[in-house]
Amino acid sequence: MSAVYFHIDVNSAYLSWTAAKRLVDGNPPDIRRIPSVIGGDESSRHGIVLAGSLPAKALGIRTGEPLIVARRRAPGLLILPPDYGLYAQCSQALMELLSQFSPDVFQYSIDEAFIDMSRSVRLFGSPLTAAETIRSRVREELGFTVNIGISSNRLLAKTASDFEKPDKVHTLFPSEMEEKFWPLPIEDLFFVGKSTALRLRSLGITTIGQLAKSDHAMILSVFKSHGDTIWNYANGIESTPLSHNDAASKGFGNSLTLQYDVTDTAVAKHVLLSLCETVGARIRAAGAYVSVVQVQIVDNDFRHTSRQVTLASSTNVTEKLYTCACELFDELWDHRPIRLLGVSTGKATQEHYEQYDLFDMQKNEKLSRLNVAGDAIR
Repeated sequence: MSAVYFHIDVNSAYLSWTAAKRLVDGNPPDIRRIPSVIGGDESSRHGIVLAGSLPAKALGIRTGEPLIVARRRAPGLLILPPDYGLYAQCSQALMELLSQFSPDVFQYSIDEAFIDMSRSVRLFGSPLTAAETIRSRVREELGFTVNIGISSNRLLAKTASDFEKPDKVHTLFPSEMEEKFWPLPIEDLFFVGKSTALRLRSLGITTIGQLAKSDHAMILSVFKSHGDTIWNYANGIESTPLSHNDAASKGFGNSLTLQYDVTDTAVAKHVLLSLCETVGARIRAAGAYVSVVQVQIVDNDFRHTSRQVTLASSTNVTEKLYTCACELFDELWDHRPIRLLGVSTGKATQEHYEQYDLFDMQKNEKLSRLNVAGDAIR
């Protein structure tokens, strides 16, 4: 049976989820239809635009710019705070809906997922019919919209979902690459960052098709192993599998590909909080506890770094996960612009335990003796 993958991507997730909740609560208007943004603390110098409506974007407002600048562009701009608890709920509702179409759903980030439809697509007629059914059900039942990309592998499916937005279904099968994929600028290729794009352009390679047709050995000599990856990607070959979360029995995780390059610690930690809330909700839903926390950073040149720590006691508490994630982030980040952040956990168990070392035991013993002595004096 031929492989069929869908990539599901929520349109302007934070703003759309907030809009849907406001409408359910009877709080019009639909903020997606007016100049509006989701932003941080406007009184803080860290306050930035996290997501914007189409009318806001039409006024020149861009994700990542300071809220004070956005206000100047649109004096009547509606600014709403992020609600990461709501986002986690909406993300979970989306994953539950998708699981009705296939048992093989892989959550890629809080607002993205891949579905392996190879075994189930025939139940719904055709790939396009199945995708249109998912798209309409998300809109009607959950109140927000998604783009869906369809292909024979995840790489091309993800690329297809980035075509015209919002609320669209697109295909990108290998037979369509010459028409739909190869004319795109080299910067649109997954895993091509700014410095890689500049180097490729210096070699006269400006489109994905030119990279696909270039000499493989030459690309390898210039870019080493990264060159092999991007050459294969340009040819629609998924040589390096796109990462997805481990099975729940091993751990729980989530990552977010950012809409802009993050260079501010406060903004990065807002993203970490969102990820920890999603991961924590999944851990608790499974009745589990974890004892390993890992933070992953991918910079704007797609350099991957990660660090993990084993906790003294297992937990399913969001606050503990977040505190640990922030400490790891502070140790790990080298202040290069961030393209992706991820939080994952490991050593999941159904039991909660406390781990004490020798110094803990000696300290507790000493405290016990002092308490006994104090009782005797009284």
